[in-house]
Amino acid sequence: MQKKNFYITTTLPYVNSKPHMGHALEFVQADVIARYQKLIGNDLFFNTGTDEHGQKIYEKAIDENKEPQAYCDEYAEKFKVILDKLNILKEIHFIRTTDIHHISATQTFWKLCEDNGDIYKKAYKIKYCVGCELEKTDSELVDGRCPIHPSFELREIEEENYFFKFSKYQEPLLSFYEKNPEFVVPDFRFNEIKRFVEGGLMDFSISRLKEKMPWGIPVPGDETQVMYVWFDALINYISTLGWPEDTENFLRFWGNKDTPNAIQIAGKDNLRQQSAMWQAMLLSAKLPTSKQVIIHGFITSEGQKMSKSAGNVVDPFEISEKFGTDALRYWLTREMNTFEDGDFTMEKFTDSYNGGLANGLGNLVSRIMKMASTNGVSITREMDFANDNEFEILRDHLSKYEIKRAADEIWKIIGELDKKIQETEPFRLVKTEPEKAKQIIGELVGEVWKIAYMTEPFLPETSEKIFRALKNPSEALTPLFPRI
Repeated sequence: MQKKNFYITTTLPYVNSKPHMGHALEFVQADVIARYQKLIGNDLFFNTGTDEHGQKIYEKAIDENKEPQAYCDEYAEKFKVILDKLNILKEIHFIRTTDIHHISATQTFWKLCEDNGDIYKKAYKIKYCVGCELEKTDSELVDGRCPIHPSFELREIEEENYFFKFSKYQEPLLSFYEKNPEFVVPDFRFNEIKRFVEGGLMDFSISRLKEKMPWGIPVPGDETQVMYVWFDALINYISTLGWPEDTENFLRFWGNKDTPNAIQIAGKDNLRQQSAMWQAMLLSAKLPTSKQVIIHGFITSEGQKMSKSAGNVVDPFEISEKFGTDALRYWLTREMNTFEDGDFTMEKFTDSYNGGLANGLGNLVSRIMKMASTNGVSITREMDFANDNEFEILRDHLSKYEIKRAADEIWKIIGELDKKIQETEPFRLVKTEPEKAKQIIGELVGEVWKIAYMTEPFLPETSEKIFRALKNPSEALTPLFPRI
């Protein structure tokens, strides 16, 4: 398999609250894809960070009697802590939209769009959802409120701001979508954004009056205005690469117009921003588009969206502390549908943990390694994730970002090995046919090696423990996942 450059980025979480399960889902999904790319030998650029400008941040900081920058510093650290807790790859790049270089890059990008005639100033009046940081038309509202953030009252904004000529890019976007039929994954989300663009595009506001909302990047040439959060935040995807100064790194990982390279992962509430607004901005700046946008669903609890008011918020840090990081990663990768909503309750989590981890993977590895140790069976198996045929199905799923299907494939093998032990009973056979028993145990150990390789993108800590046990079969293996 030829070595390639691979770029993947999450969205940047907004720092108006601490990390939640939705953030954990996106971080872990991106990490599985990034780890897989490393395993098959590709050079990796993995990006995340924090989105730190805008009305919500400014108001939160004022409410807490803090300077906006000090508030952002505090919350950026919380996101760095959860990345570490989730065992996200250590080489991940962490960008903040208050970084000096990002501010400079964003102003350069603005000027490119302005020079192309796509930024203009006008007075306007809109209904605005602070939760989405988006303008809302009446047709998008349910009972006069945003359906995604029904607890937020819509605000009416009336002022003179700068606008981006989104309407100019309806046909270029539709043409781009037609030429790139796998641009948005899954396809039903792609159909959704195509319908949105086909319905006609409205120019959107990209600045706010500084006297009303001072927490933002100054508009080049107009100190009375600051950039609106989406225009600022989206540019992180290229500023993190050192753009515009580091053209070599930019072309290496972002790609060029003929071979775009960037993979973005985002929640379904970000579909419009990632796959239409940002792509139009890139076209305006005459820069390469993204290669693909992966869209995941929301995590609900008993069918309801998690919220403080509903009292059903689950803290990923607490789950990880109590049950282990890989227990949470298992639930997020195997029990969550990769592209649709998934429901989390502690009862479901407990059942999943006991069934798939304690009684499943953990019990299987423990039984096989105990038989291997007792009977002096030791096998070393070197495998190549990029080329071995035994990983072909897993590679196929992960190349399509089908994380749950890939995880299911691993647990299918675990189930088959359990069945093989029940049918062959090598633990009994050692008394009557010891050589045959050792042969079967050796085959089982060989399959444990395979599982250790396959679980690395999903459960890296557990994978490492299994590898250690395989290399030192005489050492007692502590239970990988004690029953809850």
